[in-house]
Amino acid sequence: MKLLPLLVKLVVAVGARLAEGTDVCGGVPLSAVLPRPADRSRVSYAVMFDAGSTGTRIHVYAFVHTHADAFPVLDNETFHSVKPGLSAHIHSPETAAQSVRTLLKVAESAVPRQRWESTPVLLRATAGLRLMSADKAQALLRQVQRVFDDSPFLVPYNSVGIMDGTSEGILAWITVNFLSGHLHAHNKQTVGILDLGGASTQITFLPKLTDCSVEKAAPDDDVVTVDVLNSSFELYTHSYLGNGLMSARLSTLRAHSVSGPDFKSPCLPKKFRGEWSFGGETYQVSGDPEDEIHGGRLRVRDFTRSAKEVCKETSEAVFSVNPFLCLDLTYISCLLTDGLGFRDDAPLRLSKKVNNMEASWALGATLAHFENLHLHHRGR
Repeated sequence: MKLLPLLVKLVVAVGARLAEGTDVCGGVPLSAVLPRPADRSRVSYAVMFDAGSTGTRIHVYAFVHTHADAFPVLDNETFHSVKPGLSAHIHSPETAAQSVRTLLKVAESAVPRQRWESTPVLLRATAGLRLMSADKAQALLRQVQRVFDDSPFLVPYNSVGIMDGTSEGILAWITVNFLSGHLHAHNKQTVGILDLGGASTQITFLPKLTDCSVEKAAPDDDVVTVDVLNSSFELYTHSYLGNGLMSARLSTLRAHSVSGPDFKSPCLPKKFRGEWSFGGETYQVSGDPEDEIHGGRLRVRDFTRSAKEVCKETSEAVFSVNPFLCLDLTYISCLLTDGLGFRDDAPLRLSKKVNNMEASWALGATLAHFENLHLHHRGR
């Protein structure tokens, strides 16, 4: 199976995105093409919460209805985020609810008061909660549901829930291809995405096949038919739970440690001492002084080269901002080359936004809600 020219989107920390392939961020912003109409009755709103493993983000979308039989045009987005994620409040669900309550104030400011009752509000949690036990995850979501029920917004059925990895990858694919104009029926070229989150990573793309078929090349659960905006796509998608950047840090630290929760690792600066929190737990981490480490638009090999340069760096100033930089760059380099088989010269593009909109699954999930989108797995 050969990948099409591919857009690779990596959440390197909280927010940074990495993209490969065609320059989908070119052109003028949507807001510059489509001025806001004087008739505000033609504008509708939707609120989507992204409850990730490292933080909770709110996306408030404004859509303009141009024609009665056409899908609304995305006009603008209000975005805000808070740290840590819901999973960090595993022992105090009420605290998790407070972070959601705070973000709802952003929605109240972005949406006109007279539209609150007609604006749907939804929350989808990702791998941070998928890794938790079901009872603890549901305890967190029940608190969020209470906050939603007390809000002035429209609360649809199943407004709060945990999203599976397949849906996360598909919806991120929809977002990027919608914003880059690749979902129209006359467009036969799309862009694929690789989303590296805190606890999981997803890869989704439309295969270009030669002498084989999707049916022969991939397992049933990895092939999904998506009908969106009057077009149908048969996509390959797979989610790797436990292979996100934060999970990779934890696995690496445990591999070099005799006992936890105090971790000493040669993958950290040898003079570094500090705390690191993930998944509701706090760890004491430090470098190993007895083990010296020798170790926009770019290519895969640039990650490898940067990893080697950073891992050789001994200046405390370099690691004061991010002591995990050596570890993270090494993991991303290995994931791209050894894990997913990208060539060293594969082109990459750094991209956090497409046409001034956040390139996350949240917009795809909002479109799916409006279209009542169903994902059809082959063989089911």
